[in-house]
Amino acid sequence: MGVGKAWSFSLAPANLAQQQNGTGNKQHHQQQRIPWSVVCGLMLFTLGLVSLFTGHVASDLDWYSYRFSTSRFNLHNRIRREAIDIWKSKYSELLYGCSERGRSFAPAVREQSSNGYLLIAASGGLNQERTGITDAVVVARILNATLVVPELDHHSYWKDDSDFAKIFDVDWFISYLAKDVTVVKRVPDKAMRSMEKPPYTIRVPRKSPPEYYLDQVLPILLRRRVVQLTKFDYRLANDLDEELQKLRCRVNYHALRFTRPIHEIGQTIVMKMRTMAGRFIAVHLRFEPDMLAFSGCYYGGGEKEKFELGEIRKRWETLPDLSAEDERARGKCPLTPYEVGLMLRGLGFANDTYLYVASGEIYGGEETLQPLRELFPNFYTKEMLAGKELKKFLPFSSRLAAIDYIVCDESDVFVTNNNGNMARILAGRRRYAGHKRTIRPNAKRLTPLFIAREKMGWKEFSRKVKSVQRGFMGEPDEMKAGRGEYHEYPASCICEKPFRNNDAREQQLPIL
Repeated sequence: MGVGKAWSFSLAPANLAQQQNGTGNKQHHQQQRIPWSVVCGLMLFTLGLVSLFTGHVASDLDWYSYRFSTSRFNLHNRIRREAIDIWKSKYSELLYGCSERGRSFAPAVREQSSNGYLLIAASGGLNQERTGITDAVVVARILNATLVVPELDHHSYWKDDSDFAKIFDVDWFISYLAKDVTVVKRVPDKAMRSMEKPPYTIRVPRKSPPEYYLDQVLPILLRRRVVQLTKFDYRLANDLDEELQKLRCRVNYHALRFTRPIHEIGQTIVMKMRTMAGRFIAVHLRFEPDMLAFSGCYYGGGEKEKFELGEIRKRWETLPDLSAEDERARGKCPLTPYEVGLMLRGLGFANDTYLYVASGEIYGGEETLQPLRELFPNFYTKEMLAGKELKKFLPFSSRLAAIDYIVCDESDVFVTNNNGNMARILAGRRRYAGHKRTIRPNAKRLTPLFIAREKMGWKEFSRKVKSVQRGFMGEPDEMKAGRGEYHEYPASCICEKPFRNNDAREQQLPIL
């Protein structure tokens, strides 16, 4: 800028004089012959003034340019070069969850002024239902509808007849969301009596955008006043505008709070683990019969295994025939408990590390779990730690899953064994809570290592495990906007902490 100004100041008088004097070429030639020493002097003088008055601006611009380039382009490579701290990411303290509503986000429409009542029938197990409930609130917001507390699935594989109020604090849910969406416990009798027909029932396509709800659902809602959406899981598009994404976070991470009995027993288990060990790992094994049957994988159990899992697999009529070998090579098979233990030991977790194992019925029972117990003798489950207090929860699989959710969320390290609903929901939750360490097995690249385990020494095996797990350890650079399900990568709700002083300029902050 300074150079440009110097040239304009030195040439402007000459140009002006040329216009005013209708003189000949001689005068014009003389006016253009300004000594270079004068031009250079003017340039240096101007640059000096710019430096004197705006030097600090240039300095800040240099720094911001440096920070932008280093954080965006070098952080990924820097994390890749650094040794992995298996317990905690060194960058976790630089990030925090941010889901506050924006100033332009209009208040909730009151019940009397809304476009009608929206009934939601969630589908699946606890965490699948959780995604449906979260998206139901957003859909109610899109439609300017009053949301009726969602119904939970009583007919799924888990056959849990718990209603919403038995798992989640319903009064907290309603009050917390009052500024975003009006929620009621039931459709008022007056509205029910005014309907000529039963509530209109729709099953919307998976991952429908807001436009679909406005074009296809809203006209029916306005006409009928009460609409029910069935099998409501993953029925809303992954990508929404930022304010709606933040609403998703407020629902999932704040409004959905477990009931006091569930919360208390979960915290009791966490305290017992903390008393025994300062820090612990929670492993979601997901090695239940239904998961293995759905995956189409084979684990060496002969004809008995093939028959048992094949019978379970029949309940999914649309599943294709799969090659077990191909699925394992593609990394689509859950690791066995022994393989999970090998991965953790290979990463550097010692034999005396405390493990909390979150799981339902393990296929193969104690015989399947024994190799993991030998690798990690400090092995605990909710059944071992809760004792008689757990008895009243045993008939209800969703409430048992809620207890596991609490302990896994509070753990120092969370290890998933497949990318199922609980794994995705908790991975997103832990990112929102400051990128607490979440390890996802890179099954595709780990499988050849397990097969060749006996052909290499332990040091070589451990080195290779650490290498293939880079990028699967829950570091901030793994989370990129638009990647994967929003519930797993809530990028719109993760913010960088602001600078507190000039020393913070030396820190490299991740760009999400």
